[in-house]
Amino acid sequence: MILVTGANGNLGSATLAALRARGVAATGGSRMPGAGMRRLDFDDPTSLDLTEVSTLVLVSAGYAEDDQVVGRHAAVLDAAVRDGVRHVVYTSLATAGDHLGFALAHRATERLVQAGGLPWTILRNGLYAELFGGLLTWSGSGVESPFGDGALAAVARADLADAAALVAADPARHSGRVHDLVGTPITAGQVAGRLGVPHRTIGLGEYRRRLLEETPGLLSFQPPMLASIATGIRHGFLDGTTPDLTDLLGRPARDPLATAVAAASATRPKASVQERGGLRGSGKGPRRAGRR
Repeated sequence: MILVTGANGNLGSATLAALRARGVAATGGSRMPGAGMRRLDFDDPTSLDLTEVSTLVLVSAGYAEDDQVVGRHAAVLDAAVRDGVRHVVYTSLATAGDHLGFALAHRATERLVQAGGLPWTILRNGLYAELFGGLLTWSGSGVESPFGDGALAAVARADLADAAALVAADPARHSGRVHDLVGTPITAGQVAGRLGVPHRTIGLGEYRRRLLEETPGLLSFQPPMLASIATGIRHGFLDGTTPDLTDLLGRPARDPLATAVAAASATRPKASVQERGGLRGSGKGPRRAGRR
């Protein structure tokens, strides 16, 4: 049986759905499991029961500082060895992501996976197209971003879920391999063009100030994480491509630009009363800080 961790999250749930759509026996694990899932709380070692699991799809347990993330992953990998799991598939970060502020937790986990004694596959996932679109900020009649003219080799989350399902369904074929799953480079200007609005670049200092002072709900580690994404894109460190994704899928990837446009469009503020009456409002749209 295949077990997918983080099964209530976006990537985990999509991977589980992709496996079931292929008719593969799979279940999910989550801190708050749904029907038919296992309770897996990475912060509670007594909950880490992986008996009868043949292939473990370990979806990165982020939303914490690096030491806590790596500790969570280490606990799950120890349970996998103890309970007789035969293959581990880890969803990591794209190779170009070494420049990002949250890369070290992924690379440290990769070392644990490779040294754990179990057959393994590492999926180095590119940043989501949904994240890229969601990080554009609506302001007046257009959008703003700190990305400048830089491009991101973005990937639709559904393609990464399909890739994880394909590997988990036939793990021996991918044993000992690292797949670099990045997509077609897109820019904020292209997203704005599809939306039919102008794009304005803001400075990295202004972006960091907005994250720290004007974006409620962010955890302490998230502003530097998001700032590292912004500077990585802006200065051309995240636009490289590889054929790994399409080779693995056996089909063209979903259009990341269309996916990013849909994400940005979903945050577009509704027209104010003044705008509907022919007067132009001056309020800014909501700011969103995407999470991986």
